[in-house]
Amino acid sequence: MMTQIPHKRALLAALFFAAACDPSVAQTARERMWPAATAAGWKKPVLIKFQRTWEDALAVSKETRRPILICINMDGEIASEHYAGVRYREPAKAKLYDPYVCVIASVYRHTPRDYDEHGHRVLCPRFGSVTCGEHIAIEPILYEKFFDGKRIAPRHIMVELDGKEAYDVYYAFDTDSVFKAIDEGMSKRNGPPPIIVRGDRTIVERVASRDLDDRKAVEKAYTKGDAALRRRLLEAALQNAVAAPDDLLRLAIFGFEPDLSRLARQALSSSTSAGSIDVINEALRVPMGVKERESLIAALGRLGKSSRRARTLAVVHKGLASKASGLDVGSWSSALAGSEYPAPADRARIESRLEAGDKASRKRPADPNAKLELAEASLALALDPETARTRIVGVRSAQSYARLMFEDARTAALEAERLGAKGWRVDSTLAIASKHLGDRTEADKRAEAAIKSMPARANGKKALTTLELFAAARQRAIVGAWRRKQDWAPNWVTDVHSTYAVIARHPLGTATHAANHYDFLVWLGAKGKAARCLNQGLTKFPESWVLHDRLRSMLLKDKGIAGLEETYEAMLKKPGASPTLSWFAGYTSIVAAEFHRRAGSDADAIAAYNRAVAHYEQAIKAKPGSKPSADHYIALAIAGKARLAFERTDNELALDLLLASFARKASAAATLDGLSLSPVDTAKMVLAALRQEKRDGLAEELQAALGKLDPKMLELPAYEGQGRRGRNARRGR
Repeated sequence: MMTQIPHKRALLAALFFAAACDPSVAQTARERMWPAATAAGWKKPVLIKFQRTWEDALAVSKETRRPILICINMDGEIASEHYAGVRYREPAKAKLYDPYVCVIASVYRHTPRDYDEHGHRVLCPRFGSVTCGEHIAIEPILYEKFFDGKRIAPRHIMVELDGKEAYDVYYAFDTDSVFKAIDEGMSKRNGPPPIIVRGDRTIVERVASRDLDDRKAVEKAYTKGDAALRRRLLEAALQNAVAAPDDLLRLAIFGFEPDLSRLARQALSSSTSAGSIDVINEALRVPMGVKERESLIAALGRLGKSSRRARTLAVVHKGLASKASGLDVGSWSSALAGSEYPAPADRARIESRLEAGDKASRKRPADPNAKLELAEASLALALDPETARTRIVGVRSAQSYARLMFEDARTAALEAERLGAKGWRVDSTLAIASKHLGDRTEADKRAEAAIKSMPARANGKKALTTLELFAAARQRAIVGAWRRKQDWAPNWVTDVHSTYAVIARHPLGTATHAANHYDFLVWLGAKGKAARCLNQGLTKFPESWVLHDRLRSMLLKDKGIAGLEETYEAMLKKPGASPTLSWFAGYTSIVAAEFHRRAGSDADAIAAYNRAVAHYEQAIKAKPGSKPSADHYIALAIAGKARLAFERTDNELALDLLLASFARKASAAATLDGLSLSPVDTAKMVLAALRQEKRDGLAEELQAALGKLDPKMLELPAYEGQGRRGRNARRGR
């Protein structure tokens, strides 16, 4: 029987009555109910011990006979912020969680990476004992098992040893009812769980344990111990594959002792843990012998019997190492070196070409070359942008006219083929026409046929479009097989990679092509290849937003916050740097500032925000047209500093900064930053604090500034809405 949360009807009614009289009263009441953590509060350690994975939690629960407590949290949501920044760090409240085996789920990332370049864990500053990757990865698992299709935060679910829920607490109107449920969940159980003594185990024996404390102790011993101890720990890992000591093996993989790295790879080669998959994938980025590489890929294949991700990575690594593609990248690279695309024909020339082709076809009806020329001319007219805007008498729409031209192209190409025409020009024309006519199967088949005979010197739009179709066909085939949980041929991966490599050298290749190539490699898990493709793309397209977005993500994962800004500063110093690079550097500094805030590094965050403003001011000077967007982000940077001032309880400075933010760009006031907080959110918190401090003059000044904003900006975000049942909703069975 599930515990129910008592209604707080009187309090809710009072708030609704107050809101009817003055909406700001309800807003400030929410802030008083769940006060935000201060900067000093965020610096306190999280006192709840969250296990790293759901599998670890199940193992520890089974060993200790203790129930699991699932905690769900959400960035920016006022009650979730209160739990993460206040309650999870209070000794008295954290003690209520001690009898449980706890896990934490949140889909938000608070650190740019989970491990540093030496394999050491980078803990989440919001939740303490887990990495961001771990609290993100566990969320979909818990969603499938316990959430009943509802993603709600904050939320606490108690799961007993038989896997059944004892209570599920959410939409509580105060924290006391939540803590009461957590306390009673243990006190009402039949007898206390057995006491597990771990102190009498040797550090080598603790390798076999999945408990958080044991894992931390083992990893610390490996880092601090001598070479002999490190070897004994790795040998124990070899003997205890079921315990999945993956982070121990990661330390060895990225260490500086070749013998121990090989021993770790040996352990990974015999691993039976799904947790080893990512470590194996990372290990494959390091140079090693062919036999070792094949052994690790074979391990992925073995793990692939129960893991689709492992199966995918095994095929990917086989495919990327292969040269067996329908495209000869070397020949294409040589042929396209220094190539320029032909100037696009104007409408008159296209129509003239079609007219000439039609006359030739009528004059020589049995000539396959004349039919093929007519087909290509019809296709060129169908693809011309003006065709889609042209209305023809007797035709219902411009789109219908374009379709007629594609049909003419297909008909003429098929006739040319019937008369004996062969080769890539026929197949390419049919591939492109079929694609626009909705026959994807025929388009894929024809694109594959065209690729086999297309000459490397083909540098026009038609050739590029055919390459696109072929890459897209292979990608769909891979994704389709993945969704159906079926295997696919490694050479499909080879084909996609090789085709994008050719497109990158093609004179009509774009930044979007480079981004698509990068995204697909990342999706496949081929991070090393993806990084090289991204760098090549940025060399060719230094002002591409889509590529800079991917560069930031890659740098954060590989080099951390410091490496992010350092890279852009180095790019700015290069001779001939793009005038828009300062804009991208400004955005990068905002991203860095937000990660510093998540880590509780306020001084670093303020410095990064100041650099962001300076970069944007420079961008406006270099390119005045960038002022509207630059002002938007400057306003957000100033509001970010206001939030930090508020968390330091310097509410007067916070007020000054908020007023400056609104003055710089009022339309940015409701924009959520990377922490899901808007300038308006901060202003409401500051307003509540000023009123509580009886600083009425300052409160009125802020209220007046808020009053000048569009009223829609003051509305609660969708995730804060009262919803069908409101925050006072309860759940019980």
